[in-house]
Amino acid sequence: MKVKKIPQQLIPLAFLLALAVAALVIMRLVLLPETFGEYGHYRALAVDDVAALDIAYAGHQACAECHDDVYELKQQSNHRGVACEACHGPAAAHIEAPDEYAPEVPRNREHCTLCHGYNPTRPTGFPQIIPELHNPRQPCMTCHQPHHPELPHAPEECAACHRQIVNEKAVSHHASLSCTTCHDLPAEHLVDPVMVRALKPSTREKCGQCHASNADSAPEIPRIELATHGEGYLCWECHYPHQPEANR
Repeated sequence: MKVKKIPQQLIPLAFLLALAVAALVIMRLVLLPETFGEYGHYRALAVDDVAALDIAYAGHQACAECHDDVYELKQQSNHRGVACEACHGPAAAHIEAPDEYAPEVPRNREHCTLCHGYNPTRPTGFPQIIPELHNPRQPCMTCHQPHHPELPHAPEECAACHRQIVNEKAVSHHASLSCTTCHDLPAEHLVDPVMVRALKPSTREKCGQCHASNADSAPEIPRIELATHGEGYLCWECHYPHQPEANR
């Protein structure tokens, strides 16, 4: 009976596998912390290490005990989800010795623009500004009460909240169109944009006002046979309205 030889390439592979297993065992026995695994995949003594740290934050409940009027005002505003210490800094020392330690009161524009400076990754509809253009050098609290930051007046333009969309539309063939050409805008939307939404077109006829073959619009505007082009699809299922040159 002929005995098959072990392929030569398996010998170094077996050696590497044994070396890896030995390394894992050594790491488990020597390198892992003593209390690792007591509370799942964690080091149990980390709880004691965290508990030994000095307390820096007091929590909004502690702020509300003395500043209940400010707290109630903030709870009625769009800043109700923002913790007091997000703007005023850690307040544990102030709670322990109010006369000795005063909380921070940010008055520079850079603090507010951490959230409200224009950033295209933020949700559409979130109030954003371009700091260099929006009342430059004026402290934000000149016009906005931080604990109840209602706008001093309704925005004149949609760009106040929809900066990314406005920037896209500005370089498209729809640049000259006002937002209300396509969107029905209830007056309440300017005051309470979260609860009262601007209305989007729900039929092809809105686009057909300019792009249908029989539309009474400028001759250079692209035309289609509205009844047959794209069949039953809505126009914006293929064309992004704010930059219609880019087909989806």
